[in-house]
Amino acid sequence: MIHCDCLIAGSGPAGLGTAFSLLEKNPSLKIILLESQEISSGGLRNDCKMNFTFPVGFPLEYWTKELAEPYLARIEHFLNPDIMDKINLDTYEKRAEKIGVKLLNIRQSHLGTDGGIKLIKTLTSALIEKGVTLSFGETLISADEKAHVAVTNKQEISYKSLVVAPGRHGFDFLRKFMEKTGIPYQDNSIDVGIRLETREEHYPIVKDYYDPKFLFPENTRTFCTNSGSAHVVQEKYTSSKGDIYYSVNGHSYSDKLKPTGLVNFAMLRTVAFTEPIASGQDYAEYLGALAMLTGGGHPIMQRVGDFRMRIRSTVSNLNSDLYDFEPTLKSATPGDISLAMPSKFLDSIWRAMKRLDTIIPGLMHPSTIMYYPEIKLYANKPVFINNFFMSAKDIYLIGDGAGTSRGITGAWASGMRAADGIMRNL
Repeated sequence: MIHCDCLIAGSGPAGLGTAFSLLEKNPSLKIILLESQEISSGGLRNDCKMNFTFPVGFPLEYWTKELAEPYLARIEHFLNPDIMDKINLDTYEKRAEKIGVKLLNIRQSHLGTDGGIKLIKTLTSALIEKGVTLSFGETLISADEKAHVAVTNKQEISYKSLVVAPGRHGFDFLRKFMEKTGIPYQDNSIDVGIRLETREEHYPIVKDYYDPKFLFPENTRTFCTNSGSAHVVQEKYTSSKGDIYYSVNGHSYSDKLKPTGLVNFAMLRTVAFTEPIASGQDYAEYLGALAMLTGGGHPIMQRVGDFRMRIRSTVSNLNSDLYDFEPTLKSATPGDISLAMPSKFLDSIWRAMKRLDTIIPGLMHPSTIMYYPEIKLYANKPVFINNFFMSAKDIYLIGDGAGTSRGITGAWASGMRAADGIMRNL
């Protein structure tokens, strides 16, 4: 059996934030970093947009402005990002305010998917140089709180502190881990929505503000805007029952690559369930499965013009001369989103789209494509026993997968906060 001072499961921004923060405080610490995938994963690999303004990425039940901002300053100093300029913000803010919509003014940086991969290589190489052991393809299975021994798919590891940072994709893993370890948790909210794709001239705000974040009534918001070399992708998920389904997402590469002339972003509604629904996570998985059934095993896409006329999109009308661009997600199935998405959520999103079209005329062009589903599964909320995200003796649960953040900088901050708690106990 090998021993370490700190065992970290997950190589995303939360795990990286923990490792670098610990080494900054004590370079001699023995740290092992596990990653279940064969490559380093997490939010840095997906478009790599970073927000440096509270409260974006910081769940308010765990963070205050006074607590978050010092961490944001430390992250910005460490990563040294290029903050993107914004222009004409007052014009959009005034339009939004008149119809009950809020536009957030966020300090942002954007590396693109290719830039994010380069950053990951730089960071992981730096950790190796500092003596950190990185193990890819190794998955944490369980931990004995009393013995301080973790079991993986390859070995047993003795630790002083264990940090579990599985990321958003690891919500089901974390649920099973908490059940095995005896950590109590509560069901969390979910985000259900669509991803819109249109020409940049139909959504010109991206030339002034790369990732504009609008907040609408009915807990609806825009999320993860991509332009330049932008495209829609599908991401594979495995439900708690072992069923496969796909959720859509958006990527863009750095400005070094040829632009597509298109922009995509999500329109999401946040939903918190109460009795008699036992689990919001299970409900979200059901929606994903229903979308796969409706789309023949793939996400669904539908033109706004077809949706307005209450007809399904087909291969022929999706690519007719009435529409002026082809979808970037070729594997999506032309169809009728209303057959798969609950009307309560779809109606809220449609109303938000019409409001957004008032602020930025052009979004509701008939050629605009709606992709479904885009579902964000946030982990069931662990019960924490201190302010440093400790859930059991010397076991810390952090990042998007644990519900302590929503995004790269928030996840990194939660890792730093856990590191502060670990240093108190070492």
